[in-house]
Amino acid sequence: MTDKPNHEKYMQIALELAKQAQEIGEVPIGALIVDENDEIIAEGFNRPIAEHDPSAHAEIIAIRNAAKKLENYRTKPNLRLYVTLEPCTMCAGAISFARIEHVIFGAYDKKGGAIVNGALFFESENCHFRPKITHGILENECSVILKEFFAKKRRKIG
Repeated sequence: MTDKPNHEKYMQIALELAKQAQEIGEVPIGALIVDENDEIIAEGFNRPIAEHDPSAHAEIIAIRNAAKKLENYRTKPNLRLYVTLEPCTMCAGAISFARIEHVIFGAYDKKGGAIVNGALFFESENCHFRPKITHGILENECSVILKEFFAKKRRKIG
């Protein structure tokens, strides 16, 4: 693993994945998993509507893809998960069970987040594995794509 990963570079890729979600009418959230050699081993973007699956969040899809690639439900050490929005409680649980070492996210989610907002999942006594957390990477860019998506939805409804 490099001494100082380029978090902005990987978050920019996660934003491109978020745009793929947006193109199919999903909430624009993207995620990717990077190994100790700074290689992207898995990606995901929101697909709950397309998959008819409430658990098809970007993080879950990326973790599923990584686990399949690694052929182990507990991923190997030194993996970093980049995601454009603060993970929810469900995703935080999956991150813990998968043993993702480091979570890096962009925008904060005051309503549904579970890492620095809401449930504070990784601070719970019931959390079995606590990753390192880095937050606020490309926060503005990650927030803008979500705000614009929901503003457009509101205009269509109203």
